[in-house]
Amino acid sequence: FYRTIKRELVQDTQFESTEQVRIEIFKYNQTYYNSKRIHSSLGHLSPIRFENYIYKVCLILCLFS
Repeated sequence: FYRTIKRELVQDTQFESTEQVRIEIFKYNQTYYNSKRIHSSLGHLSPIRFENYIYKVCLILCLFS
């Protein structure tokens, strides 16, 4: 996680204050890392796509069971 933040957000970025760093890391974590970034543990899908996939699978299973 920390290596990813360093590579994708912090590296080559000039921040004006510690507070700005905290805000940017929070925004990155909430808007990109946890929702859009592909995760190998989810079959190389983003969490949003994985949830949509699971929802569709469950819906199909409920309809045909």
